[in-house]
Amino acid sequence: MINIRRSEERGRTAIDWLDSYHSFSFGDYYDPDNVGFRGLRVINEDWVNPGAGFGMHPHRDMEIITYIVQGALEHKDSMGNGSVIRAGDVQRMSAGTGILHGEFNPSPKEPVHLLQIWILPDRRGLKPEYDQQTIPEAEKAGRLRLLVSPDGRDGSMKLHQDALLYGAVLKAGDQIEYRIPAGRHAWVQVVRGQLDVNGKQLQAGDGASISDEGSLNLSPRKETELLLFDLA
Repeated sequence: MINIRRSEERGRTAIDWLDSYHSFSFGDYYDPDNVGFRGLRVINEDWVNPGAGFGMHPHRDMEIITYIVQGALEHKDSMGNGSVIRAGDVQRMSAGTGILHGEFNPSPKEPVHLLQIWILPDRRGLKPEYDQQTIPEAEKAGRLRLLVSPDGRDGSMKLHQDALLYGAVLKAGDQIEYRIPAGRHAWVQVVRGQLDVNGKQLQAGDGASISDEGSLNLSPRKETELLLFDLA
């Protein structure tokens, strides 16, 4: 069963410095039919204006992943981390017992486009952690590249949940088959492009929850960037 969450159906927060689209209920946007999928709780697609950003704010007991699509984002947190994450970079934070963090677009001219993802941890009260990686596009070209996993295998960052997150950049004519083990589920998020998932067409910004399918056939109609979640 594949249920598509169309881009235009998402919630939206539009203020002077931020344009954000919410696949699931978030902040002042509440949709009782879309409060999350399995352990996945937030997929926000954000555009942050030049010289603007999120001030220091708290989180706890959440696995937070930031995927930069275009531009750059400057990060600071209460653990003493300070860095700039750029297009192709992936950032992972375990908020655990509590952190403060803020993100700022350091460019004076260019907006930053990103996906912010929240996944419930497998237990509460973890020690806060921070990690980031640069993933060359060549490692995502024509294949699924593992970005985060419970055990940090295949060069991925470790996540405190039974979930896998893959990224891929596919061109027209590529074909990927992904087998979903019995009892597991998947979510596909199209970052850009056009993608057929088991014959169902998804556009940029669309997401799809997948259960009881056994396998996924991913077939782009043009160059397409996507994220694939494998969830318990």
